[in-house]
Amino acid sequence: MRTFFAPTLAFASLLAGCATPNNPTLTLQTSKSPEEYTHCVVPKLQHDALVTTVSQTQRSYRIVVPSKVAADDVLETYKASNGGKVFLYERKLLASAFVPSTFERAAQECL
Repeated sequence: MRTFFAPTLAFASLLAGCATPNNPTLTLQTSKSPEEYTHCVVPKLQHDALVTTVSQTQRSYRIVVPSKVAADDVLETYKASNGGKVFLYERKLLASAFVPSTFERAAQECL
């Protein structure tokens, strides 16, 4: 009974960690407005065969790239006093954590 309980407890701890709010994996500043920045990033992502969904509010844009194996990748850009503030939320596999992903490269190139 004890051998069953320990792995179950460890798995429950992992699930609890997934339920906590995420911090951005990358925060960037751009001189472009949220609209200009989004119009730069979306074609780059689509060129790399990534499917995007874009939503807009009065002060921000949100780009979502769905994932089949992990949480969706999200890029949010907000209006700031001198351009825009960009927040990147991305789940990376451990092996790919050492090089920028296509998602991150597109975000950096459009600054």
